[in-house]
Parts: sequence; structure tokens; C-alpha cells
Amino acid sequence: MMKRILVVGGANGIGLAIATEMAKKKECEKVYIVDKAILEQEYIHPKFETYQFDLLSEDYSFFDRFTDIDSLMITAGFGILSLFKDVPESYIANSFRVNSIAPIRIIHHFMNELLREEHFYCGVMVSIAGFMSSPFFAVYGATKAALKIFIESVNVELEKNGSKNRILNVSPGSIKGTSFNNGKTDLSLTEALASEIINHLEAKDDLFIPQYDEIFKQVLARYQDDFREEGRHSYDYKLRSGRV
Repeated sequence: MMKRILVVGGANGIGLAIATEMAKKKECEKVYIVDKAILEQEYIHPKFETYQFDLLSEDYSFFDRFTDIDSLMITAGFGILSLFKDVPESYIANSFRVNSIAPIRIIHHFMNELLREEHFYCGVMVSIAGFMSSPFFAVYGATKAALKIFIESVNVELEKNGSKNRILNVSPGSIKGTSFNNGKTDLSLTEALASEIINHLEAKDDLFIPQYDEIFKQVLARYQDDFREEGRHSYDYKLRSGRV
């Protein structure tokens, strides 16, 4: 049962949806929201306590102040649909710093909590792009693949150290109602997924792929059979979708 949660990236999108759904729970006492962006007035809740922090910062001692939390959800991240040849070099460096290095550094600050016998709930928004080649998302997919392997590796370390706590890898496809890729936050479109994520977090699952049976089981099977052909299919699909 989660009572005090820290949501990194909780000022908009799926992070805000998770924070909002948590705040609705009677047992929830406090939701700390850390984001570079300011939480808009319309989303403020009495249980929210907000902080501004840029994940590109060098000093992560900022996170040492959250000594009373029993839950951590990291949703911050960004990506742009673009051919690799068209992205600036700064985008490559900043993508890894925010999407990969930042979650790893934050989790490092809370490893003692994860290793204790007490319940500590931890989850990270990764992406299905971390499981396969994703043309137009080459850098983004690479950052998420790094995160996927990190989570799997640390979960084994937790198990071997006798801890029952796990890091949940949440790996969706495209999510409607978020600010990702210049979209707009719409909580009515994300509340159901946010509730599902919270359920998996409380169950201490290590992997949740939304719409797995409906979509991604077949996609991943095709990728395993022929990653080159699935990459071509992904390229053409993105062009047809109008997102590029």
C-alpha cells in the first residue's frame, strides 16, 4: 500500500495522471511532484507538493530530501520523431542524459530503500521502442533499450540480495493524451492507463507492456523472427500514420 510517492516528471502527461490517480486514494498521504515544468493551476491537488528540477543538472543531491517516501515513479523523458541524419548532436547527448542517465542516477539514490525488507515501490516509464528497432526513433529507442537492460539487471541484483522489491518497467507504445512529442495533456485519456500502472506497481511486477495481447505480442514475435523486415514495417507504418 503506497502512502507517499515521488513522481519525477509529474507535471504533465502520464506522470501527472499517475500523481492524480494516487492522490484520489484514501491511503495516499502525499504526492511529491518533481519536474522541470511548472504544474498548471488546474491540476493542483491538496496532496501535491511540487518542486522544480532540471534533469540535465549535474547535482542530484536534490533527491536526498525525500526521506519519507515509500514509492518512486519516474516518468520524465522526451523524444522526437525524426530521421537520425536530421537530429542535432545536442539532442543525442541530452536524450541519454534525461531518458537513461537521469532515471539510473535517481534510482541509485534510493537503492538502500529498494534493498530493505520494508516495502518500496519503484517504477520507470520505458517504452516498447526499447525492445526493438524503431526507425525515426533511433536515439530515443537506444536510450530506452539502455534503461530496459539496466532495470532487468538491477532486479536480479535485488532478488539475489533477498529483497522482494522490484523496479517496474512500463513499456507502452504511443500514448494519447500526453505532452510527449509536442502533444497536449488530457487526463481523461490517460487515467485508465495510470490506474493500471499503479496496480502493477503495488503488485511489485517487473514488467508491464500495455496492450501486450492486443498488439505487442505479435509485434515482438515478428521482430524476433526477422528484425530487418519488422524495422522496414515500422518505418513504413510511421510514414503512413502521419506522425512524421
